[in-house]
Amino acid sequence: MNIESRLAQIGSISEPVTGAVSFPVYQSTAFRHPKLGQSTGFDYSRTKNPTRSVLEEAIAELESGDAGFACSSGMAALQTIFALFSQGDHLIVSLDLYGGTYRLLEQIMSRFGVSATYVDTNDLAALEQAYRESTRAVLIETPTNPLMMVTDIEAVATWAKGKGVLTIVDNTLLTPYLQRPIELGADIIIHSATKYLGGHNDVLAGLIVTKGRELSEKMFFLHNSIGAVLGPQDSWLLMRGMKTLALRMQRHEANATAIAKWLQTHPMVAEVFYPALESHPGYEIQNKQSSGNTGIFSFKMKDARAIETILRHIRLIAFAESLGGVESLMTYPAVQTHADIPLEIREKIGVDDRLLRYSVGIEHVDDLMTDLARAFDAAASELAGGVKA
Repeated sequence: MNIESRLAQIGSISEPVTGAVSFPVYQSTAFRHPKLGQSTGFDYSRTKNPTRSVLEEAIAELESGDAGFACSSGMAALQTIFALFSQGDHLIVSLDLYGGTYRLLEQIMSRFGVSATYVDTNDLAALEQAYRESTRAVLIETPTNPLMMVTDIEAVATWAKGKGVLTIVDNTLLTPYLQRPIELGADIIIHSATKYLGGHNDVLAGLIVTKGRELSEKMFFLHNSIGAVLGPQDSWLLMRGMKTLALRMQRHEANATAIAKWLQTHPMVAEVFYPALESHPGYEIQNKQSSGNTGIFSFKMKDARAIETILRHIRLIAFAESLGGVESLMTYPAVQTHADIPLEIREKIGVDDRLLRYSVGIEHVDDLMTDLARAFDAAASELAGGVKA
């Protein structure tokens, strides 16, 4: 079946006793054994829960993987993956990186002897230079958050296999509807499922997908042992959100593309970072490995003094610190999502005080443009010496 049908049918034929179209929420933490030495397949909910299992099977199938694991947040999923590594191990990581991932690596994993080198992962020479005998994996965000840098997944995965290291891809921004990294050679996929997969800013979740029996067995052990698993109610909410993923991503992309093109022409805007634009350096790679574009992009103002006024005057667009929901949100990365990254690193990659990140929702595009235009006009007036509204 096409992916739209597979998404819409998540869980709809998984309950054979009653034929429930919406798979039930199994709140039970314990399950009866038929007799000594026998199990229904469910013993204790941390290890396996019927509702969570349907979700995990669905994401594994959608991502062309062998096993899926649902975690209590995207960061919990990332920590579970990092538990694969031991003292002395080294990781190569995307240079433009979500601040929470950087914080986990530098302030927590470093204390356990796991180190990381940050490079432009689309530069194979940079990967080669960063490689050490102790390197165990390459972690890619593509597109990155917030500068939307694109990495050629197949090229990196081929390089990594030649070195005997894992390729881990954060597929949060594109989802399996638009990009499937395992089909391009990746070993592990991670999602902050709080974002586009959930899609409604109402469930906190993370997902892992693995390829290969041995790796999947290792991840199952870590998932169960660490125990940062997703509860059954949240698993059900996430499945419900995923059913409409195709429709939502189509609208997110259409709105984001129209607004990004409009911002490109605005006299107050210096630069727009969005792979759907032909001017974007990753445009061709994005078209090669993905079937579309996400609903988030960033843009840089010419004058940093306009930022505060814009954030004060947007009304339909919320000034809030997340992305991927049906509601439009705007974030100031330098003081929010990427505040834990040192100033010199942020400035080196371009996450400075002129950058805004915009998660475009599914509202009517004309209303979103009107809201932005009004906020920009207020900023222009204040910069020109007008009265502060």
